Amino acid sequence: MSRIPPLHGPRFAFGTLTALPVGVSRWDRGAARAGMLCAPLAGLVVGAAAAACGLLLLLLGAAPLLAAVATAAVPAALTRGLHLDGLADTSDGLGSGRPAEDALRIMKQSDIGPFGVLTLVFVLLAQVAALAQLYGTSWARGALAAALSAVVARLALTLAARTGVPAARPEGLGAAVAGAVPVPAALAVAGACLLAAAAAGPLLGAYGAVRAVLAPVLGLAAAELLLRHCTRRFGGVTGDVFGGLAETAATTTLVVLALG
Repeated sequence: MSRIPPLHGPRFAFGTLTALPVGVSRWDRGAARAGMLCAPLAGLVVGAAAAACGLLLLLLGAAPLLAAVATAAVPAALTRGLHLDGLADTSDGLGSGRPAEDALRIMKQSDIGPFGVLTLVFVLLAQVAALAQLYGTSWARGALAAALSAVVARLALTLAARTGVPAARPEGLGAAVAGAVPVPAALAVAGACLLAAAAAGPLLGAYGAVRAVLAPVLGLAAAELLLRHCTRRFGGVTGDVFGGLAETAATTTLVVLALG
């Protein structure tokens, strides 16, 4: 196994998971492994930008709802809607009820079907509603939720790229990263992220550390359920499935944080 230079992991993560102008110089399995292990770092940058946008609007006198809309819009902008598009395509594929080959063909089409539209509407409504409630309670809770949900979204991708999860197609981003991350390494990254979330928990108020860990765990669990369903349904993962996993994990995390 060749040694990967330290910067290749972050370059792969930012170059494939964000719209930031970061070039990816290597597409081999080693770079994919390092990149997917760095995926939560890309999420932290995206989440910090989203939180900063929301806080700026609050500082300028905007209502929590407007701050929430802006916060939800930033990750979409910084990914050129990649994950939302993946969620919509995955919904169309699952909702079609077709055999795997036909469902995968539907997912590759450029248009969005009714299942995809409905999924996007309800997911974005849930994200904005949760963020508005959190900002309305405390600016710190809203900002932390924005950052944490973005990290959890990309952590779900690290776990989905673990060894043993096959690709549904022989080409595309899904094939490039599927099965690239050893399970122990994926679990180590997940553990580190959860410890960091627990440390930031006091910003959420009473029982903050518990809430800050429980929300990501449930978000990752929801993504895992979707991953297993897609693997059974399509025979593996695709780039669209990865997008769907990210949005599922982020939305579940936000909703759980908004409860109680």
